[in-house]
Amino acid sequence: MNRKKRLVMLCLGIIFTLTLLVAGCGSPKETSNNSGETETKTETKTINIGWSGPLSGGAALYGQDTVLGVKMAIDEINGQGGITVNDQKYSFNLITLDDQYMPNLAANNARRLKLENQAPVIFVPHSGGIFALQEFNQTDNFLLAAFSSDPKITERGNNLTLRIPPPYDMFSEPFSKMAMDKFGKKLALLPSTTAYSKDWAVRIDAAWKKLGGNVVTNIPFDYNKETDFTTYVSKALAAKPDVIFVGGTAQPSAMVIKQARQLGFKGGFITTETGNLTRMETLISAQDLTGVVSILPFAKYDDPGISTYVDKFKSKNSKVPVWENVWNYESMWLIAKGMEKAQNVDDPSKIFEGMKQSLPLNGDNFPVELKGIDSKGGLMADSSAVMYDNGKYNNSVKIPYNTK
Repeated sequence: MNRKKRLVMLCLGIIFTLTLLVAGCGSPKETSNNSGETETKTETKTINIGWSGPLSGGAALYGQDTVLGVKMAIDEINGQGGITVNDQKYSFNLITLDDQYMPNLAANNARRLKLENQAPVIFVPHSGGIFALQEFNQTDNFLLAAFSSDPKITERGNNLTLRIPPPYDMFSEPFSKMAMDKFGKKLALLPSTTAYSKDWAVRIDAAWKKLGGNVVTNIPFDYNKETDFTTYVSKALAAKPDVIFVGGTAQPSAMVIKQARQLGFKGGFITTETGNLTRMETLISAQDLTGVVSILPFAKYDDPGISTYVDKFKSKNSKVPVWENVWNYESMWLIAKGMEKAQNVDDPSKIFEGMKQSLPLNGDNFPVELKGIDSKGGLMADSSAVMYDNGKYNNSVKIPYNTK
């Protein structure tokens, strides 16, 4: 009998010990802080942020620049302890997928990022991919962080789209006036075959004619597949333009400009904001670039907050930051702040609302002031136009954000 009692007591003891162990493993650890109060500590969870864009082909440098901005923000946020939502700590993880600048691949990547990685936010840096994702991002329930200045992005009634950079319809008239005043009234259009570039050309065409100019030719071609642009440039020069609109990203646009100079063109150029001057300076000579009208490079703004960001970026990446870096950096910081404001990490509608409530923002993580998000979903920020002059950026013209 005593033996049976001892066996029963031993079994009960083992069960009790196992129960305590299981309870301990499944519960948060409790510690006491300096004031004697009990604190609950949980393991940090991870939020996946998706990105689909060009990491190969002619637009690879452009795609990599947008990734650098998001990644730098995530590294800083995680380095500062992440975010806290409902007493739970979270860090961020960036997942990048190459779509080769192709809308169908961008759509496939986005579905994968949502299904496999549960990404509540997906960045896409080209309008073709953005339009493809807008067909299903509301039903699939993710926020589309759209890095493209195409105004149509926020004219489609998509309530889960953030357009990050200012719309390019802000630029068409100031760019045209600057180039026309310097070089003359005849314009040749050399847009890419992308929807973004072709629409840029439409806006430039309208602005040029509004100012009294004449469009002498329009020759679209694929900037991402071609490597020798001589045929297209020669056709444009045959129309004897004073100014040429170049509609690609920095790498191919620089080559178009260089080949036009080699063929004897002495006039001016207008580029899209993706054909940024900072990157083109590293690809072709200052002499070839002289006369190019574009957005004033970020690093050329005279502001203490901007110089601080420039130094920080250069220390991490060994090159000068461009707008592609900055806009995506600030947008990722805004997403993190929006999640904390909304106290939610997986409902894109609530996250977007939290982002809106967090604005305006300026300071350490926002070297360019973000004034707000307009009624259609576009980030509100001013810009400036400038004409490159043999290594100098003189006589820039401020372009205020238009809320209409």
